Amino acid sequence: MTERPRPVDSELVRAAEHVARTRCHGDNHTVAAAARVRDGRIITAVNAYHFTGGPCAELVVIGAAAAQGAYELDTVVAVGDRGRGILPPCGRCRQVLLDYFPGIEVIVGAGDRVRAVAELLPETYVWAD
Repeated sequence: MTERPRPVDSELVRAAEHVARTRCHGDNHTVAAAARVRDGRIITAVNAYHFTGGPCAELVVIGAAAAQGAYELDTVVAVGDRGRGILPPCGRCRQVLLDYFPGIEVIVGAGDRVRAVAELLPETYVWAD
């Protein structure tokens, strides 16, 4: 089943691009993420690279949102530094996003193929206690 195209939150993409351009410096912070909270706020964060598996920007933005009292995220996007554009979430991030926010939309793609998707893991495992 093919997903219907969803409108892309351009303001969210611009917020992530701005953080990637202005806050990602060196090898430790190379990806920025922005998330839209259900109440309309935008939360941003950067990854914390470490050879032991530091957290991706998408996971940091979840924690940053919680620290600001935001527990219902609607949309998320990650953008690479040095003009690398929108980056799709890795497998671990897809699973965490699905577990925390089952209906979240993720902005993916490049150029005229940028789109928002909600099916992060087709036929997925759903974590439960």
